[in-house]
Amino acid sequence: MPPRGVQKGTKRARQYEHIKESQLDRGASEGRAEEIAARTVNKERARSGESARSSRTSTQDISSSRRGGLRSGTNREKGRTRDQLYNEARKLGVEGRSRMNKSQLQRAVDSRK
Repeated sequence: MPPRGVQKGTKRARQYEHIKESQLDRGASEGRAEEIAARTVNKERARSGESARSSRTSTQDISSSRRGGLRSGTNREKGRTRDQLYNEARKLGVEGRSRMNKSQLQRAVDSRK
């Protein structure tokens, strides 16, 4: 369900659903996916003047889509997040997964495939 002020069938409603599905595919929980999607849509609405009120950071900060692109070129390890690995481990029935760090989860998941 899109954030308040967003009509069903509009571009923003479709954007919300797309972002939410993308987050769910990445392993985010339902609540976290909805929060990220709502925040992103609300920020874009504020930037384009579609919302009644908007904060200064929403209108003057770097856009959500640009910020994501900037972060993609960092030197951190690429691949699945710890949450994604944890969800895969849960589906595969890996024992002790809640106490594992990212690299341990990576090894456990890769050894089960």
